Amino acid sequence: MNKHRLIRIAGIILLMLAPACVLTPVAVADEQKEILYWVAPMDPNYQRDKPGKSPMGMDLVPVYADDDAQGGVVSIKPEVVQNLGVRTAKAERTRLWRGIDTVGYVDYDESKVSHIHLRTEGWIENLVVKSEGERVKKDERLFDLYSPELVNAQKEFVTALSSGNKSLIRASKPRLAALGVSDSQIEQIEKTRQTRQHISIYAPQDGVVSSLMVREGMFVKPSVNVMSLGDLSSVWLLAEVFEKQAQWVRVGQDAEVRLSYVPGQVWQGKVEYIYPSLDPKTRTLKVRLRFENPDEGLKPNMYANVSIFGGPKENIVVIPLEGLIRTGREERVIIDLGEGRFEARDVVSGIESGDYVEIIQGVDEGEHVVTSGQFLIDSEASMRAGIKRMHKPAGGVAEESREMKP
Repeated sequence: MNKHRLIRIAGIILLMLAPACVLTPVAVADEQKEILYWVAPMDPNYQRDKPGKSPMGMDLVPVYADDDAQGGVVSIKPEVVQNLGVRTAKAERTRLWRGIDTVGYVDYDESKVSHIHLRTEGWIENLVVKSEGERVKKDERLFDLYSPELVNAQKEFVTALSSGNKSLIRASKPRLAALGVSDSQIEQIEKTRQTRQHISIYAPQDGVVSSLMVREGMFVKPSVNVMSLGDLSSVWLLAEVFEKQAQWVRVGQDAEVRLSYVPGQVWQGKVEYIYPSLDPKTRTLKVRLRFENPDEGLKPNMYANVSIFGGPKENIVVIPLEGLIRTGREERVIIDLGEGRFEARDVVSGIESGDYVEIIQGVDEGEHVVTSGQFLIDSEASMRAGIKRMHKPAGGVAEESREMKP
């Protein structure tokens, strides 16, 4: 885009802003000003300490010591300030807590989940559990299994008992246990010395059936997860922490959890575990909290709002978050200089917590930052600086100064 086209675009924008903004000619004696450096008209980052040509072949223009436009300063009449609803807040030096507000979901406590696999292949018969979600008690019968291998193992055990060969008994009895036959059933076989066509499988713990992968009469192999049992007396809550906040999280930090289905109730917990890697798709770090759940009010897959409280960062300059302007490549704020003068200033931000953000560089304690109407002022300051760069020649020619008026 060439210089003349930029001038035309700027003129159109100025007409759209009228009558709120008008151009007022001001004669400036450039030869009486101190020149700080020379800059390319189309690239303010290209600076030299003497006149010359820009990479685009244009003459460099001088930047003067008292040139407010190059610093992003704009003057606004009091009437316009009132119409724009400009509000300001003072930058303060204080502490800022590293608060993390995120989301998560309730899941089973994996330390209290059992997966039931068979030790040998066979057929499911007399299935007691019919669907997921059913409750079972420890040592309750779940189903019977018919397996030719189990029948043969029982016959070997009975034969060893009948022969009285202690070495055979010592070899055949552990084999039954290894194939999944319970101690009570082995004792029953030893007592009656009769084989059983069906071996019963019992629940290893209290809980609910979280998954059921078989139906009556199915043939299954040891690789198949017949069913899973989950104990809900305690649950995990898995929260997602953004990558930029990952270093704030520590094991043992306090956390609060709120669920939409119970408005007003807050669960208090602590960070129990931080997973070692980030999710490659969401670029978030998984954090685990654990909650006792005696009444089973927390149910798996419930959505939750999570607040994790990190430690404070002391002696930093903070401003309201709404006063920070982010453009994608840079950050800046609008400083109220008093008497209707405002300056657009580049800053470097730090941590965010709630409604406040840390300013590492660019704002001093006690300065007033615009928190409402700053986008219009920032647009005006940027446009004014661009026009002055395009119109300012390297000589004593009169230029135009831009001032917002009612």
